Amino acid sequence: PVLVESLLVFAVVLAVHGVVWDRFSWCALALALQAFYVQFKWDRLLQLGGAVFQFRGAANSGLLPSSMVIPLLGIVMKERCRAAGIVYFERFGIVVASTGMLLALFLSVLAVGITKPVPTNTCILTGIAGSVIIYTMKHSLAVSEVIEVLEVLLIFVYLSMILLYLLPRCFTPGEALLVLGGVSFVLNQLIKRSLNVIEGRGDPIDFFLLVVVVGVVLLGLFFTVLFTFMDSGTWISSMFFHMMTAVLGLGVIMPWLYRLIQRNPLFWLLQFLFQTQTRLYLLLYWSLLAASACGVVFYQNAKRSSGSKKHQASTITRKYFHFIVVATYVPGLIYDRQLLYVAAVLCLAVFIFLEYVRYFRIKPFGQTLRHLLSLFLDERDSGPLILTHIYLLLGMSLPVWLFPRSCAPKGTLSGAGALVPYSGVLAVGVGDTIASVFGSTMGEIKWPGTKKTFEGTMTAIFAQIIAVALILIFDSNVNLNSSYAWILASVSLVSLLEAYTTQIDNLLLPLYLQIMFMA
Repeated sequence: PVLVESLLVFAVVLAVHGVVWDRFSWCALALALQAFYVQFKWDRLLQLGGAVFQFRGAANSGLLPSSMVIPLLGIVMKERCRAAGIVYFERFGIVVASTGMLLALFLSVLAVGITKPVPTNTCILTGIAGSVIIYTMKHSLAVSEVIEVLEVLLIFVYLSMILLYLLPRCFTPGEALLVLGGVSFVLNQLIKRSLNVIEGRGDPIDFFLLVVVVGVVLLGLFFTVLFTFMDSGTWISSMFFHMMTAVLGLGVIMPWLYRLIQRNPLFWLLQFLFQTQTRLYLLLYWSLLAASACGVVFYQNAKRSSGSKKHQASTITRKYFHFIVVATYVPGLIYDRQLLYVAAVLCLAVFIFLEYVRYFRIKPFGQTLRHLLSLFLDERDSGPLILTHIYLLLGMSLPVWLFPRSCAPKGTLSGAGALVPYSGVLAVGVGDTIASVFGSTMGEIKWPGTKKTFEGTMTAIFAQIIAVALILIFDSNVNLNSSYAWILASVSLVSLLEAYTTQIDNLLLPLYLQIMFMA
C-alpha cells in the first residue's frame, strides 16, 4: 500500500509539472524522491518506538504525500497569478512553495538524524535534495522573502515541540507537517500584516481567518499550560475558563482584528452576515442543517442508551455528516462564496472551542460532550483529542479559503480551475462518502493490501463525474472549456489515493484535488 500511495503521489507531481515546468520543478522532484526514501526511515522509527514523540498508530508516517502538498500548492498558485499578471501573489506563491519544501526537508533531516545506524545513502540523497532546494531559493527569493521562510521554519520547530509533546498520538509525522506547518504559516502572516498595516489594503475576511485561527490556537496553548497546575474539571476552573476566554477574546483578539480591518469587528461581522436577503435565507437554511446534525448525534446516543449492544456508530452513520456538509457547502458555493468563507471560519472556531470544553471537561457541558461524541470515534481518534470532525470541516473549507480570488478574473478560474472551490465537496463530500457507503455494503473485490474495495473506488469516480455535471448545470460561473479529460484524470488519481492512503483523507484528498484542478 505504501508503494502504491507513493506511485500515485509521483503521478500527481509529474502531471502538475508536465503542465507547469520551471526551476521549482527540479526542486519538487528532488524533494519527492528523497521523501520517498526517508518515509521508510520514519515508518521504521514508528514501528520500533524510536521517534522523538508519540505519533498516531495504525498508519504509516505519510511523509511523501504530506511533503508535496504545500510546495505544489505554492507552485500552481504562482503560475495562476503569473498568468493573471498579479506580481504580489506570484511572489507569495514562490514563498509558499519554498516554505513547504524547507519544512518537509526539516522533517526528513530529523528522521535521518535519529535513525541508528545512520543511513548513508538516504543522507546523501537528502543532502542533494537540500542543496538543489537551497540553490534554487538563493536565486529566486529576495532577502526579505528568505527571512520570511526562516521565520515560518522557526515557528514550526517550536510549535511542533510544544504541541506534539502535549498531544501524543494525535498526528502522524505527515499530518503534523500539514497541520502545524499551516498554523505556523498563518501565524507568521498575521504577525507580518499586523506590523505593516496599510488602511484600505487587504480583504477583511482574510484578516478574519488569520486572527481566528491564531486566536483559538493561542487559547488552547494558554489553557493547556494553565490546567497542568490545576484540576480543569471543577466548577471554579470552569468559571475561570469561561472568564478568561471572554477576556482573551474581547481584550486581545477583538482589538487585534480592529487594528487590521480598521473598524469594529462585531459591527462589521453583523453587517456582513445580514447584508442581503440571500444571506438571511442561507443562514436560516444552515441553522436547520446544524440542528439536524445535532439531532443525528442525540438519536444515535439514544439508541445506544436504550440497550443496543452496538457501542460505535457504523460507517454509514458517520457518513450522514458528510451528506449534511455537502448540503451546507453547495448552496454557499453557488450563491455566496464570501458568506461561506466567513461562516466556515466561525464554524471552525466553534468546533475547536467545543473540543477544548470536551478535552478539559469544562462544566457544564464537558462531560456530556465526551459521552455524546465517544459513539462516533474511529481508529484515527487514538489521541486525547477528537479531530475527525474538525478535519472534515477543514477539508471542505480549505479549497474555499485557499482559492486565489485576486488572480481569478471575475472571481472564477477557467477550465478545471473553475472547480477549485468544489474540491472539498467532490473529494470528501461525494467521493469519500460514496466509496465508504458502497464499498462497505456491496464491495467484494479488495484493493491489494487494503480494506478498501474496487467497487467503492469506481463508484466514487462515477459519482464525482455526475457531481461535476450537476455543478455545470446549477452554477453559471463554472466553465470547463473542454478540460474534461484532465478532470477525469484528477478525480481518478485522488480516488485511488483515497483507497491507499492511511493519512486523514478528509484533509489530504481535497488539497490534492485542488492542486490538480489549479494546474
